[in-house]
Formats: sequence, structure tokens, C-alpha cells
Amino acid sequence: MTLIKNFVAPALPLPGRDYDDRQQRELLRALRLYFNQLDQYLNEISNEVNDMQVPFYTRVAQGLVPGYSSFSVFGYNPDVDQTEESVWPDGGLVPHPTVASQLTIVSTSTDDDGSPAGIGARTVYIEGVDGNYNVISQTITMNGTTGVTTTGSYLYVNKFYVVTVGSHGSNVGEITAKVGTTLYDIIATGYNTRTTAHYCVPAGYTAYLSEGIFTAGQNSGTTGVTGYLKQHGPDGILRVGAVVAINNGSVQYDFVNPYVVPEKNCIGATAIGSANNNLISAYFNILLVQNGI
Repeated sequence: MTLIKNFVAPALPLPGRDYDDRQQRELLRALRLYFNQLDQYLNEISNEVNDMQVPFYTRVAQGLVPGYSSFSVFGYNPDVDQTEESVWPDGGLVPHPTVASQLTIVSTSTDDDGSPAGIGARTVYIEGVDGNYNVISQTITMNGTTGVTTTGSYLYVNKFYVVTVGSHGSNVGEITAKVGTTLYDIIATGYNTRTTAHYCVPAGYTAYLSEGIFTAGQNSGTTGVTGYLKQHGPDGILRVGAVVAINNGSVQYDFVNPYVVPEKNCIGATAIGSANNNLISAYFNILLVQNGI
């Protein structure tokens, strides 16, 4: 409760011996002002109590807490072998460039086209951070297997998803965001959104990780997988934030004290198997807070 009220009951005029219309109006005015204050105060109390009954994270998700936002970052890699890979559809590792670059957005299918309109993905949205770690974004009209270059230069991609689609209902081919041959992000066929367990914190914000889940599966059920949560900053150092060891199952990690990721730092999930052909998924929940709030 943050409500503070210092108003007191009004000093009511003393009645005269005889009825006085002016005095009666003064009395009614004083009472009206006082009860208006009471009504306003009671309404504010009611609103505060209602807010207290809604969980904090729900109010954040509803956009009711200025400077705060919450979301989940999730990824899936259908084939992790005995070399460390990011939890994303491509294999290999998410790159950590030092210079922002324009990205080429392209599909492996001509059906992912916005003009002329195809049956697959027609437009996609991409959002990330530029060379100063400020948020930039753009909606791209797809051109099938012909690349479309972004207007802005990206250091990292944080969001990448289909906005409009044709009768197929999803992207027909893989849609990639690349610089030359270097993959920055990918929308796997039919997914309509990135499945990349990696996020870069924009300038002016701090990310707090509260929980996450890492899962692994393989046909044999006899080999293990090691999963990592890794933090990467402008200093170029990869720091391990958490490690899980798993064999055909899932591990949930709860940070009683949230894991703090400062501005301009990235957080991502990677995995390596003791044998080949492991299916890996990971997600983590993030509370993003504007610095100075």
C-alpha cells in the first residue's frame, strides 16, 4: 500500500437560531467535498487491493508495470552430436560478432513469397540489437529463394517470426537470416518462429532469469548429454552460468536468486552428447527491467 491521505473531517458551520439558506448551502458544500474525498480514497484502496490479488508476473505480462516486461526464450535442436552445439535448429554455435551487419533474409522454398503472394510465409518480423546494443526491428516481405537485405545492421537477433502467411499456414521452407554464409538465426520449416535458445540484453536494461528447463532424448536411452547456460559479454568471454547432466529426460533449474544478465550481455543454451543423434530442447524465463526503475 502506498496510499497516504492527510485530510480530516471538515469544520462544519454552527447552526444559527433561525434557518439560514446561505448557511445551509455552506454546510452541504463542506459535506460534499468531504465525502468526495472519501469516495476517491476508497476507490484507490479498492484498486490497490485488486492489484495485490493479481500476481506480479501477470501484471508485468499485461503491461501494467512500467519499465518491466517478461517473456520466454526457447530453442530446439533435433540432432546434437559429440561436438558442442547451440540449442537451435541448425547445429553449430550461435555466432558472437563484434560488428553489426545487414542481414539477408531468404527461404529454401519459392512458396515463401510476399509478392507475388505464395502459399507459405509472406512477411516476417525480425528484431535484435545494433552495434550499440539498441533495439532495432523490421518487417520483411519475403521473396522466396531470393534474398532480401535488412535496412538496419544487426549484432544479434532476438526475435524472428512469420507475420503473414498463405494457405499453407506456415513457412514452407527454412527461412534464414545470414551475413554471407554465417547464420545469425533461423525459422525451421513449419515452425513460423525461431526456436533459438539465445537472447541478447539491449542497452539500458537488465535481464533476470528465474527458471528454465533443459530436455534431452535419444533412441538408445543409454548415453548422456551435458547442457550449458552460457553468458557472453562485450569482453568476448563465455562464462558458464549453469550446467546440467541428463539422460533421456528433463532437468528444471530454479534460480531462487535470479540469474542476472547485465545490459549488452547475451545468454544462451548449448549442449554436447556423449554419443550422436540427441534431441535437445531448452527454455528460460526472463524478466527484463529498464535500468533506473
